Amino acid sequence: MALPWMESLPVWGGESSKKGSASEAPTRLAILFSGCGYHRNEWWAKGQGASMELGKVLHPLHDFRDRLTFIRGLYNAEALKGNIHSSQTGNLLSGAPLSAGGTIRSGTSLDQVIAQRIGRRTKLPSLVLGCEKANPSVHKNYSMLYSSHISWSSPTTPTPLEVYPALAFDQLFKDKAQRGDKSVLDAILADAADFRRDISKLDQRKLDEYLNSVREVEQRIAQAGKRGELQGWRPTLTKPNIARPADGYPQDIVEHMRLMSDILVLAFQTDTTRVCTLKLNNDHGTLRFPHLGVDYMIHHLLSHTDSDDWLKVNQFFLEQVAYIARRLDAIQEGERTALDNSMIMLCSSMLNGHHDATQLPVVMLGGAGGRIKGGQNIDYRDKPDRQMCRLYLSMMNKMGVQLDKFGDAAEPMAEI
Repeated sequence: MALPWMESLPVWGGESSKKGSASEAPTRLAILFSGCGYHRNEWWAKGQGASMELGKVLHPLHDFRDRLTFIRGLYNAEALKGNIHSSQTGNLLSGAPLSAGGTIRSGTSLDQVIAQRIGRRTKLPSLVLGCEKANPSVHKNYSMLYSSHISWSSPTTPTPLEVYPALAFDQLFKDKAQRGDKSVLDAILADAADFRRDISKLDQRKLDEYLNSVREVEQRIAQAGKRGELQGWRPTLTKPNIARPADGYPQDIVEHMRLMSDILVLAFQTDTTRVCTLKLNNDHGTLRFPHLGVDYMIHHLLSHTDSDDWLKVNQFFLEQVAYIARRLDAIQEGERTALDNSMIMLCSSMLNGHHDATQLPVVMLGGAGGRIKGGQNIDYRDKPDRQMCRLYLSMMNKMGVQLDKFGDAAEPMAEI
């Protein structure tokens, strides 16, 4: 079982000037996606730094304004050609041309380019999670796989998407994706006790907190499985004890998203992977939100309304970002927190539900190990060279991946 970063231990495989010297925590990348854009009147930011004003969609990130970067005006030129969800989503993280006619061809995405170059340093090159199953149909001459996947391992291969929290958890802590007779913690407690004696008191507290976090997630997954709420988990009941939507979505989207968020945090905390993509829903998605009192219309149709209910749904997605940031910020790694050592990017394939992809909504949290200045409000709308892939080149640089060109960009953003 992987361990969190500890100041009294060198990074596995890392170099140090002398035996036992402290090593620096790695930089992590998390990309979160929610489809169909956001409320057209409430996605904005004004000012800079901790006094930055945020539109109502972004209110859940209020406490992180000093570590937030709001970017407006970037776009993917190739996404404007089809003007439908699939053609705007399939190349979101690559800027590549898309094949139409039901064939599949996009480009290797940002996260997988990084994973292919640095992934050998961790147990998993990357972790690709989702809260809504892929749709393999065709819509207006484009495959709906483009709407269902933002992570692509190659131009013709969407990265396998794990939508089952239990199996995602198993990827982190078990050699095989299957349920065992023994919990992960029960299997390693003796080794953990021996290990604990040889680390600093600060690291001992960190180890105890980490083991408690793993136990909590194990227990929550087990309880959710007993209630029959999580897809992919074999429930102990003969039928679910809550109503299941006819279209087969997770029966408790709140718990589903929260579990996936916790698994992302654990993956970073244990250094099991340094690259994670979490697709909260599909573009052109069909989730419903009864917990918000919004159960009369599916997500995609709701996105066309710019109503108060659409704002509620937007804020629900932003709450997931805030939750992840808060969890990472509570993990101390030397002089910084795990949030300070991470880049979290939230994006969508259109600015709003009216298919406006002439500029894309982007907000980032975290400091990438001290290499990104927070509290920035960056506007590229009236500037040349506003390719989204310029941001990706900058993000790759922060992850130690240097490319001369990516997608339609040949120069990184100076501000990131």
